[in-house]
Amino acid sequence: MALENLISITFTDEELTQYDAHLTGIQTLLTGKTVNLTPEQRQQYGRIANQNKLIVDKAKGYMEQHPQWVPNFIDKAEFDRDYNARTQVETRAQRLENLAQQLLDTKTLLDHDNYTNALSFYRMLRFLAGENEPGTKTVYEDMKVLFAKSTSATNNTNNNTST
Repeated sequence: MALENLISITFTDEELTQYDAHLTGIQTLLTGKTVNLTPEQRQQYGRIANQNKLIVDKAKGYMEQHPQWVPNFIDKAEFDRDYNARTQVETRAQRLENLAQQLLDTKTLLDHDNYTNALSFYRMLRFLAGENEPGTKTVYEDMKVLFAKSTSATNNTNNNTST
């Protein structure tokens, strides 16, 4: 009985070249306009929650209606640039996150298919090595080492959690 293949896709060399060119184009476009925060900085600044977005939106609306109430120490032009850029970035970030999730989900299914087939191959090698099929014992022993590590790592994890 054949194993269930959850996904089957291929990319042509031309498609991969186009994909990479588009990613390079995005990277080039963003050069000098984006930042990389450290984990500590991400924690320090956090993300603006939906409730806080409503506060920002409401404040912007009132600043537009009542410019005389905007404190002198707020650079309203800079506030407006930041507000517009945030909206532009958020829209594109959401699209990129969606595409990234699709790629990760596709990779998950491809990984599952590959691992399931690799396990079946290993089981067949184990059987053939047990039947003294010429050449299989060496390959089986080489692969067996990989399973011994994962089994001992699992046992160590289980032993460590019980203490």
